[in-house]
Amino acid sequence: MAEVLFHGAAGEVTGSMHMVCVDDQWVALDCGLYHGKRSEAEAKNREWPVPPKEIAAVVLSHAHIDHSGRLPRLVRDGFEGPIYCTPATRDLCAIMLPDSAHIQEEDVFYVNKRRKKKGLDPIEPLYDYDDALGAVELMQSVSYKRLFPVVPGLLAVYREAGHMLGSGGVRLEFAKRNGHTPSLYFTGDVGRPDKPIIRDPAEFPDDDTIICESTYGGRVNERVPDAQEQLIDIVRRTIERGGKVVIPAFSVGRTQTIVYFIHEAMVEGQLPRFPVYVDSPLAVNATEVFKMHPECYDAEARAFHRVTGDILGSHCCRYIRNVEESKALHGRAEPCVIISASGMCEAGRIRHHIKNNVENEINTILIVGWQALHTLGRRLADGAEKIRLFHEEYKVAAEVVQIHGFSGHADQADLLDLLTPRAKKTRRVFLVHGEEDNSTVLAERLRGVGFREVVIAERGMQYPL
Repeated sequence: MAEVLFHGAAGEVTGSMHMVCVDDQWVALDCGLYHGKRSEAEAKNREWPVPPKEIAAVVLSHAHIDHSGRLPRLVRDGFEGPIYCTPATRDLCAIMLPDSAHIQEEDVFYVNKRRKKKGLDPIEPLYDYDDALGAVELMQSVSYKRLFPVVPGLLAVYREAGHMLGSGGVRLEFAKRNGHTPSLYFTGDVGRPDKPIIRDPAEFPDDDTIICESTYGGRVNERVPDAQEQLIDIVRRTIERGGKVVIPAFSVGRTQTIVYFIHEAMVEGQLPRFPVYVDSPLAVNATEVFKMHPECYDAEARAFHRVTGDILGSHCCRYIRNVEESKALHGRAEPCVIISASGMCEAGRIRHHIKNNVENEINTILIVGWQALHTLGRRLADGAEKIRLFHEEYKVAAEVVQIHGFSGHADQADLLDLLTPRAKKTRRVFLVHGEEDNSTVLAERLRGVGFREVVIAERGMQYPL
């Protein structure tokens, strides 16, 4: 018997987790954290499709928390099997999962203060630091293109996904059944062509079944070279008028992309030399992991590395860890770029940098990622004239610009380029990791190019392979 059971990121974007059963052995594809309304997230993040002790192995596509962030909870609840991943994914998880545990513990600390005032019992964090380390200890690194056994009757191999450092699509090959060898390809999160630093996504294989992400299945985004040109132009004009460019950016992936492009522009003479500050401890740690894995670089990044010795700006960037150095940036008057987290301006040091720079018209707040509803980043991107920070109101006098082309996700055109050549040989496509409108549009386009069966996966759906 071989079947797939959809659990997380089915009909939604976060909490990726899909289960494959092979002769009564359960294997999880990803084990991600669900983000959303607190009560709903709390319930979903503690719920399992199969008891953790009955899961034989996890095959992890990449390190982003919405794909890896529940692994510590899985361990806490009894999972003891191997967690397979690429070497770069393992190294990123070694810093990201403990950081996530710290956030869990800190969040519960403040929640319990409020619960105590209301006479309510305290709640426990989803997991703690020891659970995170327990998950990292179970990780087994497997390089791209290397076939490895997951459980008896199931082989797997990683293919480049082009989404982030170490990301991989996973091809699963089942033991022969009724004269046929079933196969499945789980795309994980698919990147875009021309994305800096890492290689482009590999072609999808001709498998019976494809489980494909659909985050931007309903839209076409700016191309990466266009986004790069916009970035350089915005930075140049802000520096020329003596201002600061404040960039909220996710610590892993987006920060390194922005640093790479600015550094490259300086080396090529497109930008003058000026200070660039990366003010995020997690981003600093993640950048060190990027430097450890040049085997993941694309040809352009490797060539730039040979010329400069360091693609991530050690000659132009100052990486800041401690709070005192971060605070010192508030008093600096010279033109500079400050890159800080969080990417949606909801927490962390970026809120202080926005507070100290948003009321000066010579500065720029540059939004380089998608902003969720009801976040400070979204309000800025939508043109708010005033914002509230730390219980005070601030006038938005700085220039606010949003660039959409830096997304790490393939858009509709990218996904169609990868999927269309598979239409004649692939029996069925399951669409996951997408909101309903994006998945529906992509499903219609896939049927139009010849796919016989396209299914928008739903939580709890089971399907025989």
